Amino acid sequence: MKKVGLVMRKIQFTEAQGPRIYAERLKHIGHELGIDIVYVAPDRYVSDYDQAHGFEYEKGDIVNYDIVLEKLAKEQIEHVIYTVSGFSFLRMFFDKCVLFPHSYPHPDLTGSEMMRPFYQIVDKAIVHTNYLQKIFKTDFNVTDVDVIPIGFEEELANRFYKPEEVVNNRILWIGRDEPNRRPEMPIEYARRNPDKEVVMVFGGIRYKESMKKYNIPSNVKLQFALSREEIFELMNSSKVYWSSSVFDTFAMPLSEAMAMGKLIVKPDNPCYSHISSTHTFGGNEHNWFELVNMAAASPIKVSRHNRNYAFENFSGTIMKQGYTRFFEKWI
Repeated sequence: MKKVGLVMRKIQFTEAQGPRIYAERLKHIGHELGIDIVYVAPDRYVSDYDQAHGFEYEKGDIVNYDIVLEKLAKEQIEHVIYTVSGFSFLRMFFDKCVLFPHSYPHPDLTGSEMMRPFYQIVDKAIVHTNYLQKIFKTDFNVTDVDVIPIGFEEELANRFYKPEEVVNNRILWIGRDEPNRRPEMPIEYARRNPDKEVVMVFGGIRYKESMKKYNIPSNVKLQFALSREEIFELMNSSKVYWSSSVFDTFAMPLSEAMAMGKLIVKPDNPCYSHISSTHTFGGNEHNWFELVNMAAASPIKVSRHNRNYAFENFSGTIMKQGYTRFFEKWI
């Protein structure tokens, strides 16, 4: 079986959120295609609670090259997918090397200036959206870019889809306690709208500690590190899914919420242009609260338009088709 190395940070493999879900899904697809996706992560400068100070971003990855190269050599791997731009120097060692970014040097994101030099080394990438494909060319003149979305699990989206169980006043938000995710927005919304139940889901247990700094209203329910089944069950019972992030490379929860027929309130940033159907409403901090209330007051419980759009564009089947084509060309 042909091996492909998937290089990610240790903490990305350990948290119950996007990067790890992507890794598991890619491994499953690879197995179906006769390809062994081998997880490779550096061991140093990462603690169980958080990244150690000074080594959070791309500069910290440079000191881990010896560990990563040793692991790749031990597995006799010649093809590498890396998700963090700090490992773009792997191009020096592997002819077949492709970036699949979980972040991007967007000016509004923490560490964007630190990322930028590493992106100038990239020559080949897989991205989640046509928007990212376009800005890779505009920002870094990288044109060898395949677009493959992270597909949701159709089985879960079908098993848990029960419109009769939607709670009309339940608003769902999924993210991290990080400045660019703006968790203070749903907290303030809940404070001003005591008739709403706002559920905030965080990918890692470590956010239990960091969320203690907020004065959280009683109508906010916090959840941490939920399983995939728990996520889809919670999405089914929520009427509105709201994202308040500054920028995303894909936003898995948004596509999953669409698959569950949720009414979507999203940022008006063009990076979310792929989240586009009848009941997806783009806004910003000036009108989000009103948009969320309007969506919650809608006479429809679910949007079949959103659900159909998600199945046609973001399903696991679409993801598998994309990687089948990619691996046929690349390997």
